[in-house]
Amino acid sequence: MSEARQTRAIPAELAGLRLDQALARMFPEYSRSRLKEWLLAGSITLDGAPKRPRDAVAGGEIVSLQPQTEASVWAEPEPITLNIVFEDDYLLVVNKPAGLVVHPGAGNPAGTLMNGLLHHAPTLEQVPRAGIIHRIDKQTSGLLLVAKSLQAHTSLVRLLADREISRHYLAVCSGVLTGGGTIDEPLARHPVDRKRMSIRKDGKPAVTHYTVIERFRAFTYVSVKLETGRTHQIRVHFAHRRHALVGDPVYGGRLALPKGASEELIQTLRRFKRQALHAARLAFVHPVSGGQLEFEVAPPDDFQALLNVMRQDAKRA
Repeated sequence: MSEARQTRAIPAELAGLRLDQALARMFPEYSRSRLKEWLLAGSITLDGAPKRPRDAVAGGEIVSLQPQTEASVWAEPEPITLNIVFEDDYLLVVNKPAGLVVHPGAGNPAGTLMNGLLHHAPTLEQVPRAGIIHRIDKQTSGLLLVAKSLQAHTSLVRLLADREISRHYLAVCSGVLTGGGTIDEPLARHPVDRKRMSIRKDGKPAVTHYTVIERFRAFTYVSVKLETGRTHQIRVHFAHRRHALVGDPVYGGRLALPKGASEELIQTLRRFKRQALHAARLAFVHPVSGGQLEFEVAPPDDFQALLNVMRQDAKRA
């Protein structure tokens, strides 16, 4: 949807501020960098004339702001079936299946979630990254949040940066955990393999909280809450603790079959070729109404089947 022109008088209490500072206070729904870009491009005028960001304001001047759409990504719209959990004029929440890539990239120029979103809502072309606020790995299933306007995008990105979007995951890890805990280890790109992440002292802070849901003979079903959202965070943190996620093709290492495992469990583990990770719950404040939103979806069938086979195997012990 296109954004309407906004016209407002600069409040007297902002007198003496730089214009870019005044604009940031008057239009908090847009980021400071975006406001500055529009100001320099002439999309924001003061009393009908273009101004510089550093120009001081006296109060009472009339600001005219015409939000500019930006096609920051290019992807061909494709009719991909989407499992949309919630949608209104400002955002949508989608339940992504395992195997679906979020963004186009090398090796995945089409057939991604972004392609499907642009077909479903063509105006997303006007929002950075087609409105996708955060991402989950190709082989991880679950909830993703998408903004449908620039205002909603700015607000939700801020909520994410301020750690005010609650994200809970479900995972099955190798080994038996005795209890819950917190993993606080910084993450950075692997020094050799740039497709991998690793624990590094010079990395970005990364904090993962987890609680035990169910224990099996050689595995543990856990609930995970992200405090930060680094690339591959849950997968790397659990692998670092020697409890790699079941099926993880990158951080899981060689498949270790538990002693005395049933044939059904052995075959199920061999067939499970993705990390056992599901983004189960999202909670956040709506960027326009201010109401609290919470969404929760159950894990997909392959994840549920894995749990059921592990339960049956545990009963045999």
